[in-house]
Amino acid sequence: MDLIRVRNVEKKYKNGVTAIYDLNLAIEKGSFVFVIGGSGSGKSTLIKMLYREEKPTKGQVIVGGLDVAKLKDKKVYKLRRKLGIVFQDYRLLQKLTVYENVAFALECIGEKKDDIRVKVLKALEDVGLKNKVHSYPDQLSGGEQQRVSIARAIVNNPKLLLCDEPTGNLDPEKSMEIMKVLNDINKNRGTTIIMATHDEKIVNKMKKQVITLKDGHLVNFKQKGKYENEAI
Repeated sequence: MDLIRVRNVEKKYKNGVTAIYDLNLAIEKGSFVFVIGGSGSGKSTLIKMLYREEKPTKGQVIVGGLDVAKLKDKKVYKLRRKLGIVFQDYRLLQKLTVYENVAFALECIGEKKDDIRVKVLKALEDVGLKNKVHSYPDQLSGGEQQRVSIARAIVNNPKLLLCDEPTGNLDPEKSMEIMKVLNDINKNRGTTIIMATHDEKIVNKMKKQVITLKDGHLVNFKQKGKYENEAI
C-alpha cells in the first residue's frame, strides 16, 4: 500500500529556477528510502514538498491520503501530525531539558501529562537516551543531540519520518549510530523513513531503496541501491 504518491510534479521557484520537473514516485508504507543527488538536484525541495513547506507548481503530492498542494494553510497541521521531521541542525530548545524538548511536541497538541510521560520515555528509550532525561542540549554530543531531535520527531508515533541530511554535521562513527537508530525505528515501529543524504558510505552500507535525482529529475529508483555516479 502506497503511503506517498507523487504525480507529474513540477516545482518552479519565483526566481525562475525549476527545482523539480516531471517527477513521478510511489513509496510504500513501511519503506526506508534514501534520496540522493548532487547540489541542486532537488533533494531538499522534494522533502519540503512532502511536509508542505513548499507547494508543487504542477502535479499532485499525496501523503497518507492527503493532497498536500490542496491543503489550506490552516489545515497543514493535519498533515504535520502524520509525520515527523529531522533536520541537520537539531533545532533543540537550549533552555529545556532532553525530556522537555521531546515533551514539548506533545504539549503543543494538548496531550495529557500522563500520556506525555509514557510516550516521551518510550521515544527516548528507542533512541538510547533514557538516562539523559535531565540533561540540557549543551551537555550532549552532536550525535546525542540528533537522537533527541529524532525522539521528538517520533514521540507521537507518526506514519512517516522525513530526514533532511540528518548526519550532515556528524563524524562517520556517530553517523552510523544515527543510522542504526533510524533503522530500528523503521523495523520496530513500522515507520516509513525518507532520508535525503549525500553520504555515499551510509547509502552503500545500508542497502535500502534509493531514489537518485539529477537536475530535478528522477534518474533511478532501486530497491536495494547504491550511491550511483548519476548522483554526483
